[in-house]
Amino acid sequence: MTQGAGQEPVVRTATLRDFRVPPYAQTPVPPAAPHPGSAVPADEPEGYTPTARDLPVINLGDTVQVQTVPDPRPAQDPGLGPLHVVGDVHGYLDELHAALAEQGLIDAEGQWAAGNARLWFLGDFTDRGPDGVGVIELVMRLSAEAAAAGGYCKALMGNHELLLIGAKRFGDTPVNSGAGTATFQAAWLLNGGQKNDMERLQDHHLQWMSRLDAVVEEDGHLLMHSDTTAYLDYGSTIEDVNDTVHAILTRNDADECWDLFRKLTKRFAFRDEAGPQAVQELMAAYGGQRIVHGHSPIPYLLGEVGSEDGEDSSGPVVEGPHVYADGLAIAMDGGVTMAGKLLVVKLPLHD
Repeated sequence: MTQGAGQEPVVRTATLRDFRVPPYAQTPVPPAAPHPGSAVPADEPEGYTPTARDLPVINLGDTVQVQTVPDPRPAQDPGLGPLHVVGDVHGYLDELHAALAEQGLIDAEGQWAAGNARLWFLGDFTDRGPDGVGVIELVMRLSAEAAAAGGYCKALMGNHELLLIGAKRFGDTPVNSGAGTATFQAAWLLNGGQKNDMERLQDHHLQWMSRLDAVVEEDGHLLMHSDTTAYLDYGSTIEDVNDTVHAILTRNDADECWDLFRKLTKRFAFRDEAGPQAVQELMAAYGGQRIVHGHSPIPYLLGEVGSEDGEDSSGPVVEGPHVYADGLAIAMDGGVTMAGKLLVVKLPLHD
């Protein structure tokens, strides 16, 4: 059900209907021969308002899931431990605790237990799930505990961080969406914004989110939230991109923040025939030998999405990360919002 301003959001697991995006919200790819029976997409308007309906079904032949095995080689820096990454959490705090404990990163009390290990969250801590602020607070606490133990726990900026920041700062202020009137508040609600998160959100949460980087490179892995080349619009180096994103949030201009949110909501740049080239374009600018991202749930990349009415109780099957684009990209969003799996994985992986 679409939620409107002033209504009490209902905590639930999203279904296929909640994850559609019109074709113009996707990263353009060269035209390919349509699959039999496929519909012809509508003409693209000049702009759009991202909503919760932001994931089309991808035909099952478009991508291949590759079973991956952790590489036993040590981290490049002998002073630091192994590198782990976490996919989209979306407020599922209990599932995050379980996944981190399974990898030995936290103990039974939820305290950092991994010594000098390194942990990167790929963004999207809130919305759709029941305790987004709880997730933020856990990541903030683990960051301090890991640093004290000689390791670190860090996080990237996701599009839902931008959405929550915008909803808190700008509310119902109209923004220039390119497709009529839009507001951060309305977009946040449509994308699963939870009233209890907004009520608990404090200035130090906002300050922490606003300072998150958008792109980093670790041990040859280019880490980013969204599977889009839109990062190139914000700088030709990692430092430039992060500085530009921080500057936009500091200027506090609603239209400028909306444009950043809109661009980092795009997805699917690395699939299909043009995918490897898009990955290479990003790595040529920012470095790395592989891109590791969240944002686009693996079940949708594989076409394993259940029924549109949400009546398929079996749910999507996700065993681990999805390696694709000629082995150059690793998708880490296991689809926890659709009864999938919250992924915490040790890098590097090999096919």
